[in-house]
Order: sequence, then structure tokens, then C-alpha cells
Amino acid sequence: AWSFAYFFCVLSSYYILRPVRETMAVGSGPNTIPYLFIGTFVTMMFASSIFGWVASRYPRRTFLPWVYLFFIANILIWWAGFYRAVDSGEEFVWLGRVFFVWLSVFNLFVVSVFWSFMADIYTRDQGRRLFGFITSGGSIGALIGGAVTSSYVRDIGFENLFPISAALLFVAVLCIGQLRQWVHREREQEITTTVESERPLGGSALAGVTHLMSSNYFLSIAALSVVASLLGTALYMFAAELVESAITGADARTQFFSNMNVAQNAFALFAQMFLVKQVVGRFGIGRSLVLFPIASVIGFLILAMDPTLMAVAILTVVRRGLGFGFTKPSTDMLYSVVTPEEKYKTKNFIDTAIYRGGDVVGTWTIKLLSALGIGMAAISMLMVPFAAVSAVVALWLGREYKRKAS
Repeated sequence: AWSFAYFFCVLSSYYILRPVRETMAVGSGPNTIPYLFIGTFVTMMFASSIFGWVASRYPRRTFLPWVYLFFIANILIWWAGFYRAVDSGEEFVWLGRVFFVWLSVFNLFVVSVFWSFMADIYTRDQGRRLFGFITSGGSIGALIGGAVTSSYVRDIGFENLFPISAALLFVAVLCIGQLRQWVHREREQEITTTVESERPLGGSALAGVTHLMSSNYFLSIAALSVVASLLGTALYMFAAELVESAITGADARTQFFSNMNVAQNAFALFAQMFLVKQVVGRFGIGRSLVLFPIASVIGFLILAMDPTLMAVAILTVVRRGLGFGFTKPSTDMLYSVVTPEEKYKTKNFIDTAIYRGGDVVGTWTIKLLSALGIGMAAISMLMVPFAAVSAVVALWLGREYKRKAS
């Protein structure tokens, strides 16, 4: 229940602000999006290294709350900056660009740390049984966060969404405290191996990179992440280009993106509540992971025939819904059979630096193809083989997970 509440607060906090990020990307100009993702990737590399250093030197019970308190302080600073700009009527294009980079780092870090924590406190069997339900807490939070933005952004202005987001993230810190107490009570006899241990993880600050490069298992997870980013950034750039010409005004664009988020999270919530446990239990993690690539193959084939804003929006909703509904909880289960250091450092590196590296590859690939005169329909067809390859990788990962577990 505390894990459910924790994830509810984390994703609700993020999804209140996510539509603001998309609005800033459109306001910056669709042609600048590849540069924004380069800035995000570079920032993420520095942030991942700092996180690896902190995780090596401080106990998990110490650094987990401070990660969130750091981001709460950041959110309040952004509130002050945007409030001043809007109140004085100043342009905030560059402020919006920096915010885009920051929120892209924020979202991956707070979610990655959450799932590292979950993989740390639950056993493999508990994860298979509970991760779908816990993930649904995040989807409900995302659904409500998106609804709050959609309902109130025109009345209060996007800048006044920030303190609401910060308050929710603070509640997440309180949930961490409750979970640590639970671990201390339930696993008192093995406390030195749990998140309540006074010992840091140790090892190198770059251990996440070395573990990744020495393991086909982690390399395959990273490959899935890169392909997912490539396909996702293609849709992202299509949507930014179409929204720029179809919708005017920061608050109206924020509302449009928020409505998309509400739809995708409603879809994901249904999958998490009623399907994940049954699909993973009956068919295994590999077949659960393969649903996302199969939907991508079908979706991009349809988009190639009908490259419109509505088609892009629907495919984005379906992919993200399946991603959060099936792929994310299934991928996080893959880490339940690795060491604590790998759960925090390698997982964090894949979820942050590798994921954002995939964004850079994706945005510049789409930018280059567009510069060569290749249209949206043709680019959509080029995405199909990548999705098909990722389906094969997903099935292999399912078999390897089963082997490691046994």
C-alpha cells in the first residue's frame, strides 16, 4: 500500500508538469528538439555519474530521500522563475528550453530510483505478484495529475502548477520513510542485506557502465530501451510539428498534451489492474514484453497510410499505454534476479543515460531523414524493422530471465 502511494505521488507530480515540457518544446520550435535532447543526454551523463558516486559512498537509506528533496527544491525554483517571467510579460523561450532538459532528467531519475527501491525491498515472487498493482498506483497518479493540468491550466496558468507538483513529491518522501520502517520490521534478521543497511553499496561510480558492457542480459535491455526511444521520438517530433500549426497558445497546447496523457494513463491503468499479473503469470515476461513491439509494428504501418495529427496522437496513446501497462513492470521484473549494486547503478544508467542517448539518436535520425526530403509516411515505414527486431530481443530476454531465476 505504501509502495502504491509512493508511485502515485511520483507520477502525479511528474504528469502535472509533463504537458508544460511538451508546450515548451513546441514553443522552442520543432527544429530545435534534437538540440534539446542533446542537452538532456549530456546533462544525464553528468547526473548519472554523480548518482553513481553518491550510491557508492552513502547508504541507500540516506541517499534515497535526498534525491527527492533535491528535486523538490528544484521545482520551487522553477516556479519562481516562470511566475516572474509570466507576471512581467517577458519571453521565456530559453527558460522553457532549460526546463525541458531539466524535466527530462527529473522524470527518469525519480522513476528509476523508485523501481530500484522496489526491486530491492521485494523478492522475485513478490515482484511478479505485486509489481502490476504497484504500477497501477503510478498510472492512477499520472491520470489524476494529467486531469488536474487539463482542468485547471487555463484558469490558474501553467506556472502555478509547480507548487502542486512539489507538494506531491514531498508526500513521496514520507512514503519512503514508511517503507524503510516496514523493511526493518519484516526483515530484521537480514537487515545488513536490505535497503536499511548502514553500509553503502561500494564499488566504482562507473560500475553501472562496466556491468552493462560485460553482460548480454543488460545489453539486451539497453537495446530495447534505445529502439523504444527511437520510435517514441519519431512520434514526438511528428506531434510537435503538427501541433505547432494546428494549435496556438501555451495553455491550449498544454491542455492538448495533457488530454493525451490522460488517455494513455487510463489505458495503462486498465492493463495494470486487470491484465499484467495474468499475462506474466500465464505466458511469462518475454511474451509480455513482446506486446509493445508488435503494437509498434502495426501502428507505424497504419501511420504510414494516414500521417495525420489524430493518427499520431492515437498511436502515441496506444504505445505509451502498453509501455506503462506491460513493458515497464515487466522490464522492472528483469532486475529482480541481479545484485543490489546492479539494481541501483546499472538500472539507473540504462533508465537514464542510455534512454536519453536513444532520444538523441532518434531525434537526429528523424531530423536527417526529414532534411533529405523523406516525409512522415516514409519515415514511419522505416521504423517498422526496428520494432520487429526488438520483438525478437524481448523474447530472448524472457528466456534469459527464467534461466537466471532458476
